[in-house]
Amino acid sequence: MSVKNIKTICCIGAGYVGGPTMSVIADKCPHLTINVVDLNEERINLWNSDDLSKIPIFEPGLQEIIERVRNKNLFFTTEIKNTIKNSDMIFISVNTPTKTKGIGAGKASDISWVEACTRQVAKYAVGDTIVVEKSTIPVRTAEAIKAILENSKRDNKEKCSFSVLSNPEFLAEGTAIKDLQNPDRILIGGEDASSIQSLKDIYLNWVKEEKIITTNLWSSELSKLTANAFLAQRISSINAMSALCEVTGANVQEVKEAIGLDTRIGSKFLSAGPGFGGSCFKKDILNLTYLCEYFGLPEVASYWEQVISINEWQKYRIYKLVINKLFGNVNKKKIAILGFSFKADTNDTRESPAIFICKQLLNEGAILKIHDPKVDEAQIAFELGELGKENSLNWSFSHNLGNIFDNVEAIVLLTEWEVYKTINWDLVNDKIMTPAWLFDTRRIVNPDKIKNCDFKFWQVGLGNDI
Repeated sequence: MSVKNIKTICCIGAGYVGGPTMSVIADKCPHLTINVVDLNEERINLWNSDDLSKIPIFEPGLQEIIERVRNKNLFFTTEIKNTIKNSDMIFISVNTPTKTKGIGAGKASDISWVEACTRQVAKYAVGDTIVVEKSTIPVRTAEAIKAILENSKRDNKEKCSFSVLSNPEFLAEGTAIKDLQNPDRILIGGEDASSIQSLKDIYLNWVKEEKIITTNLWSSELSKLTANAFLAQRISSINAMSALCEVTGANVQEVKEAIGLDTRIGSKFLSAGPGFGGSCFKKDILNLTYLCEYFGLPEVASYWEQVISINEWQKYRIYKLVINKLFGNVNKKKIAILGFSFKADTNDTRESPAIFICKQLLNEGAILKIHDPKVDEAQIAFELGELGKENSLNWSFSHNLGNIFDNVEAIVLLTEWEVYKTINWDLVNDKIMTPAWLFDTRRIVNPDKIKNCDFKFWQVGLGNDI
């Protein structure tokens, strides 16, 4: 078996997967030249910014890596033709949003960007090229990629051939760099043993061989969807139990600790909260349900749909609870929102529970004062959309955590940022109106720290209001 020696890598897509993944590969493999290409010129300019705080993605540890490898063996560019032409291996790492129209709308993944990238690869690649699926895609997408490569390469004047691999990412935003540097596993699916070994050799620069799993293409593609479905299922399960704990007087944290010690269950992804967010969980489960329906498995589809239903209900019940605790009316009442990203240590707001909850509160006439240490005002405005524009006088963003509490009647803590764990609630107590409420949807406020405060306290999964 002749294994191709990889020297130059191209990654199409400079987003949340492509940027960090290629940065770590460049850091661990200084002998490789890696080019990240994206047609979004503004995004590429941010990746190339001299001010590292302006790179478009916040992940702990990413700035330090960019500082070490950028313009040495890692490059960000909009030049797609020559980048593809000069590459031995090409990663496709573009967005695959849920379809909004046509067959499968609302559930199936839209792979049009994957197809467009594949056509560019077929057009410009030279020689034997390994194409790696990195995007989260439906099962059997590799078939489409292979068909496009074979049928489109007639437009390529150079002699070329292709091998397609599946190499899904298993990153958690907020810990993506750690996940890349010390992964639980690396999964490579493919049919050509030589190409599989070429990609495996790259990872062997820092990953132990026993952590690298090889499968066929279809198992690799389905494993990604299954992993996200199982993780989301755990979050919906503990959130469902948090509601039961609240009405029975139980404490979901104690329940979590009790069941988490069971080695068959484990303790990870058992933290109650306002619901899961991010770009993958909801999208991948919807894709999974569509696949199940397509292949005649409606009962399986219905099972996974319930995971999403519980997640949507959790956000709704928290919004309703805030309204009810404030005497059924929040019109003209000032409410402080702590956190807008879907989780701590990331600036990603996609599918964040904060979006739904803030929109509902704005619809009720509330005046929102929003704080997040990494999400900027422009991103919040984008997520609030037309409702945010229509109610532009009813919401504001503050970088200053100190003045966000002035004259508010409620505080809704939505993201578990470390800075919120160190808030001096005695000082906050002097600034807010009375009566007032603190709603802790992330269980990061120590009830002992607010014993002398005048406001009332609700915490997700805690049986009795304080």
